[in-house]
Amino acid sequence: MRILAVDIGNSNIVIGCVNDHKVEFVERISTHRNQTDLEYAISCHMVLQLHNVAYDTLGGAIISSVVPPATTLLASAIQKLTGIQPMVVGPGIKTGVNIMMDQPAEVGSDLVVAAVAAIHDYGAPLLIIDMGTATTMTVIDRNRNFIGGLILPGVQLALRSLETNTAQLPHIHLKAPAKVINGNTIDCMQSGLVYGNASQVDGLIDRITAEIGYPLTIVATGGLASLIIAQCKHDIIIDQELLLKGLDILFYKNVKR
Repeated sequence: MRILAVDIGNSNIVIGCVNDHKVEFVERISTHRNQTDLEYAISCHMVLQLHNVAYDTLGGAIISSVVPPATTLLASAIQKLTGIQPMVVGPGIKTGVNIMMDQPAEVGSDLVVAAVAAIHDYGAPLLIIDMGTATTMTVIDRNRNFIGGLILPGVQLALRSLETNTAQLPHIHLKAPAKVINGNTIDCMQSGLVYGNASQVDGLIDRITAEIGYPLTIVATGGLASLIIAQCKHDIIIDQELLLKGLDILFYKNVKR
């Protein structure tokens, strides 16, 4: 069965179809909190049309979100387009993940979805890195328990801070310059953001591994993962389908047959 899977983040919405547990495509559109459900419906329609997905081939839909206002709008948009009421990841959804946090209900649905997929595909223990508006690092111990992690400002957030809070730094396109030490402002900013974040990830991996006391399989996802992780010294798997695979697993775990 083909399902429509949607993950709503603060900056981007990941949209894809999963057919018989295989991800057919992954696309990203911008999250706009002032858009209407009709505007989101048009964006979803364009994505599905681009990939030749007919509405009558969809057997279900599922949404995870860290932007509550957008959740309602996307759910309404999907129902308008397809006639399907999407399942929404939240309280009452069976995940199979043992969340050992102080306040389990506060854990973002995207972190849970990523954990579901990573455990399924890579086993445990795990370190899951999601590089979105914020960069999150989540630890799954050797007993498959979700034991916690950390949150830090994402790369784009750091870039916007530089651009808006400094008088002489320009707007730049993110890429990895040829070297760390550079002689012009743009390359210096690119170096600091790309190599600085890569070094931050490497350093945190060292600290997390030392704290937990055993090696972890490391999996990264998110819009900027490919750029930053390529500069890291650790062996890190990049999986841009992670959230969609997790949503697919949760859909079948919770669908009423």
